[in-house]
Amino acid sequence: MANRRQFIAGLSQTLGAAYLLNIPFCAGATPVASAPLTVGQVMELILKTIPGAPFPKTVDTLKSGRPEQPVTGIISTMFTTIEVIEQAIAAGANFIIAHEPTFYNHADETDWLKDSPVLQHKQALLDKHKIAVWRFHDYWHAHRPDGIRKGMLDVLGWSQYSQADTEPLLVMPPTPLNTLIGHVKQKLDIKTVRLVGDRNQVCRRVLLMPGASGGRSHIMAVEKYRPDVILCGEANEWETPEYIRDARRQGQQVSLVVLGHIMSEAAGMEWFVNWLKPKVPGVSVRYIPSGNPFTYE
Repeated sequence: MANRRQFIAGLSQTLGAAYLLNIPFCAGATPVASAPLTVGQVMELILKTIPGAPFPKTVDTLKSGRPEQPVTGIISTMFTTIEVIEQAIAAGANFIIAHEPTFYNHADETDWLKDSPVLQHKQALLDKHKIAVWRFHDYWHAHRPDGIRKGMLDVLGWSQYSQADTEPLLVMPPTPLNTLIGHVKQKLDIKTVRLVGDRNQVCRRVLLMPGASGGRSHIMAVEKYRPDVILCGEANEWETPEYIRDARRQGQQVSLVVLGHIMSEAAGMEWFVNWLKPKVPGVSVRYIPSGNPFTYE
């Protein structure tokens, strides 16, 4: 009961207590087969699997929709793009669980953009079709194992090189960096990467840091684990790349490969589908890739 009360309290901070008075939660009971799960019930059963959830402060809040609305289908994705929303509508799904922001900033604040026709169009589309959007970032990374990392390791075929006590370090057979890059590009459908270092360097100790954990996190990990290469999702140009450039000049044999944020984490949201399906029997759950917005000239 305490966890249930904490969860409802956390939701009320985002949606307002009035929205929550009619949420048909039933702690300790299995939903009746004829009664579809609600958005709030799906969120609750997911949070029960996350250590320490619900968090007192998190960006993982409902961005649209209401917790009491029945779920007609669930979509997992990286970004709630307009294309993803349109595909969800076509699939008859009204609950999108996205890893990243919906409204163009980390906290999904919209006051600064309230007069934007782009924002208004997206909000109107979500409202018209009564689609709930829940960001699932902090909680999925807090899952054990980290849901994003688990999905990435499975797709790359590198799970056997990972040890829980030395995350994010992978120790693998000596492999030329150029071969590693080719493998990652093929498995993750990445068109191009950015490299600081030597593509012919032989690598055994690999730091896998998908997403955007930040320059300080990258640099501290390099200092701690002394890898041959760090594979990251994205990096500010004045942080990790400059550190690696100076480290190489100083004499260290370390390289940096920037994969791109979206494609470095997407497999983790695809893995989420198979993780979630057994928990919501009878509910359609599918992955829709939001894809990479860039083309390369």
